[in-house]
Parts: sequence; C-alpha cells; structure tokens
Amino acid sequence: MKKIISLLLALTLAFAVSACGPKARNTEAKQSDAGFFEMADLSGSVIRVPKQINSIVVLAPAIAEMVVGLDCGGKVIGYDTQSSGLEGLPEGKPTFDLMSPDMEMLMGMKPDVLFVSNMTYYDQEDPFRMLIDQGVCVVSMPSADTIDGIKRDLTFVATVLGMEEKGEELANDLQKGLDNITQTIGTVSEKKRVYFELSAAPDLYSFGSGVFLNEMLELIGAENILANQTGWLKVDVETVVAANPDVILTNVNYIADPVGEILSRGGWDTVSAVRNRQVYYIDNMASSLANQNVIIALEQMAKAVYPECFQ
Repeated sequence: MKKIISLLLALTLAFAVSACGPKARNTEAKQSDAGFFEMADLSGSVIRVPKQINSIVVLAPAIAEMVVGLDCGGKVIGYDTQSSGLEGLPEGKPTFDLMSPDMEMLMGMKPDVLFVSNMTYYDQEDPFRMLIDQGVCVVSMPSADTIDGIKRDLTFVATVLGMEEKGEELANDLQKGLDNITQTIGTVSEKKRVYFELSAAPDLYSFGSGVFLNEMLELIGAENILANQTGWLKVDVETVVAANPDVILTNVNYIADPVGEILSRGGWDTVSAVRNRQVYYIDNMASSLANQNVIIALEQMAKAVYPECFQ
C-alpha cells in the first residue's frame, strides 16, 4: 500500500511540475549529421536522436507501454521497477527506482535512448546531465493530462523511435475507440455523478479537473463529484459521503476485494452508489497510465455508469 501511496504522491508532484514547467516547443524533427537528427522533446529541450536505435531504457510505465505498442519492446534493455511485469517487456533486464535511478548503472549501460517522465525530474534540476554529456539521448516527457496529450505523446515517441506510421495508427485507433464509445452512449438525459477512488480507506485519493481521468468521465457523459478541485487529490470521507455519488468506480488493486470493501464501509450506507450497489472495479493499469490503453478503461467506465446503453 505504501508503494501505491508513494506513486500517487509522485503523480501529484509530477502534475504540479508539468503545470508550471516549460511549454513544449515545436517537435518537428530536422536533419543533423549522418547518424542523428535534432528535435525538441516535450519538455522543450533540443535532443539529438540516433537514426538507428538498438537499445532503450524507459523509466515510466506509461511510456513503456507506448514503446511496446510501437513494436519496440524487444529493444528495451532496462526499465523502472513499476514497469516490471508489463506485457511485451523482456524479462530479466535491469530495473531502476522511478524517482532516483542508479546513474552509474545507466552510464554503464549507455542506451541509445533513455525515456523519462517528470516523476523522475520532480525534485532535481538536471539529474541526467552526466548521461547527456556521455552521448545518451535523454527524452523527457511531462505526464499527459488530456486525451489529446496522450495522442501527442504517442506520435512523439513514434517519431523518436522511427515508427511514425505505427504511431499514427495507434493514435487513430484510440480516437476511433473514443468515438465508438461516445456514439454508443449518445447524449444522456441525466448525468450520473461519479466518485473514482484511486486509493482505499483510510487514505482516500482521487482526482479533480485537469486530469485525463476526469476528461474520460466527461466523455462518457458523467460528472466527477470532485471536478470543482484540480489535479490528484487526497479526499476526506465526509466529502464523498456528502456528495452522495450515484456510482463509485475504483481501480484499487492492492486489496483482495476493493468493491466489497467500499460496500461494507461504516457510514457509507447512506451513499446512493453503496445503497444501490453501483460500485465497480476498473482495470488498474488501463486507468492509471496515460497511453493508448486508456480506451480499455474508458469502455469499462462507460458500461459501469450507463449499462443500459450497451444492452
């Protein structure tokens, strides 16, 4: 559980950094010398990208799934511990702490490309300077907080890896999935109010506006009970009970029965979602990582909140 809470706190810090960090510059690639090309990464820094990439280290689960989706998982020689076990990543490779990776080990591996998110950057100004000076292409990617941001990230990673066509295909498939779900739901006559739980009692966490999960709730025609707040949030029990959501969604995966735990909470029997047993589990990985797989979570969310539209 401490691991989950730490990751949520990291997300909160990462969101704050990306909100006040440098704006992304034009990411159009330009030719450099014979073996490299230059472009701006999503943090705004100019990077020198090898035209031939044979080795990748990725220090963010969301980016790791993008790399796998782009058919480059076989080139990954190391990843963060949170990515261990992700489908498509090779087993038995060196792993790194997401927040403070072993720089000496990274320098020894000297990958062609190192992908990092702003979770790794959140408390340091330039932690990868030694690697950059060594010639490693360090690609910084602030966490996406919108669906459009996810599509942008897909096409960006695809450009870095020389997989532009596959990246466009993934982005288009994501949009088609979104369109299919929103068309199936149509325009709901009465929006249901939803509480989405990311961490179970007693340490409740959720999110407000400015987070891709809030946009997903809006896409299915639902209303987040915490939308008047911003970012990743620590939540008081009283706030949820007073808001009286129609539906409760949870992606908690570190207890045996997260739905049953919510349904049995003392003092929650007055909440409409609990009283009517409208509490549902949403795939943890698909709803936690801002990449092409959010479509899995979106479909589950839509079917949970408006099951009548899918009969």
